[in-house]
Amino acid sequence: MTAGYAWRAARVTPLGELYTPPRITAALLRLTVRIVLVASLWHGLYAHTGTTAGLGRGQAVTYAVLAVLASRLRELDQYAGRDTVQQHLHYGTIVYWYLRPLPPHRYYALRALGEQLYGLAWAVTGYAVCLAAGVVEPPESAAAGGVFALSLLLGQWVLHYLMLLIDQLCFWTLRNTSALLILMFAQNLLSGVYAPLWFFPHWFVTLSSFLPFQATLNVPLSLYVGRIPVTDAGFQLAVQAGWVAALALLTRFLWQRAGRRVISQGG
Repeated sequence: MTAGYAWRAARVTPLGELYTPPRITAALLRLTVRIVLVASLWHGLYAHTGTTAGLGRGQAVTYAVLAVLASRLRELDQYAGRDTVQQHLHYGTIVYWYLRPLPPHRYYALRALGEQLYGLAWAVTGYAVCLAAGVVEPPESAAAGGVFALSLLLGQWVLHYLMLLIDQLCFWTLRNTSALLILMFAQNLLSGVYAPLWFFPHWFVTLSSFLPFQATLNVPLSLYVGRIPVTDAGFQLAVQAGWVAALALLTRFLWQRAGRRVISQGG
């Protein structure tokens, strides 16, 4: 694999947005509105209380805004470019993934890497603006910021494999829109996108601790706001790394099995 092939694969989805300025404007407007609404919501919820579930108002607002910014890391619209696995399987064009110089699993990984790097530029810019405006608080220490960055990297790695598993499901179901929506909702709920997991019942928190979803977002943001102390970061990072290794093995096995099921349908 040459660097040229890797570069072209990595920029496939970002170019779909960069070449259409209205989509960039819409993305900026959507991100701004979400941040304003989320910050306003949590400020309102803490209007008559100081600390809830061990979380102060500043921590809660910071967590919620960072969750919005983190969601931008994988928010690019593959569907508009007809480049989702589900669309390729439906129209029979998935076969081209197996005819390219790049193997399908490598093309998928490079494309996801390009999307996340592009999304990271948006997230970092948004974070800088929110930090300067006082919307979010800085980490408690340089050590907290460091472990947060490492945890966020591992969390995005786990999220990549979870998204890959959802896409790989298409090889066995072909039309699984409902399953995809259910799994995406579970990912957002169990990872703490909608609200920090500490606000949920004890049984819910216990259940989520046995699943990989909270490793994608809840753990890094908990380290940032200080809900998980830096002294406990080693264990949390080890759990995230364990999920990365387990999901990597599972998805590698499924790629091998999926190639045997490639058929041309429709189109």
